[in-house]
Amino acid sequence: MSSEEGERERAARIIGWVRADAWRLDALRQARALRLPDWWLAAGFVRNLVWDRLHGYSSSTPLNDIDLVYFDATHVDTSVDRALERELRRVAPLPWSIKNQARMHERHGHRPYTSIEEALSVWVECETAVAVTLDDDDGIRLTAPLGTASLLSGQVTPNPRHGDSEVFRRRVVAKGWQRRWPELEIRGL
Repeated sequence: MSSEEGERERAARIIGWVRADAWRLDALRQARALRLPDWWLAAGFVRNLVWDRLHGYSSSTPLNDIDLVYFDATHVDTSVDRALERELRRVAPLPWSIKNQARMHERHGHRPYTSIEEALSVWVECETAVAVTLDDDDGIRLTAPLGTASLLSGQVTPNPRHGDSEVFRRRVVAKGWQRRWPELEIRGL
């Protein structure tokens, strides 16, 4: 099997888990209703679900927030995101965190990103750089610019494209992932 075929199989497995999770499917529908350009639910929304399934947990780990990311180079002011969060929380009272990735390069001192995939490709952990979206026909698509192999292997690895190993170390300590998912293998500390 080629690595491309393996990646397609892994993506299909994750998409199946998302589709089987009624709460996540509802969150995707709520996010879709905003009609944002190139929007995705990312990070723990997908990562934690995978880790829960790998650990055999029957219920999902509650999320601290739901990362809704999108890419719109024409409206990069943070006030747009805050207004969108208020609107979405009014309809779906969940811990939404909305961020236009077209401006996030400024936070990291990078050149401007050209796409959602490029923005995700510099997130701190490889396993966090994964997202799903829902099309108008309820088809789920997954993007993982760094792949899904390490995520489905239960690893937590620093993203070499992020470039700050201290940020990775602090996140691993602060998040306490191994307390919830003891079989995770933390690499690069």
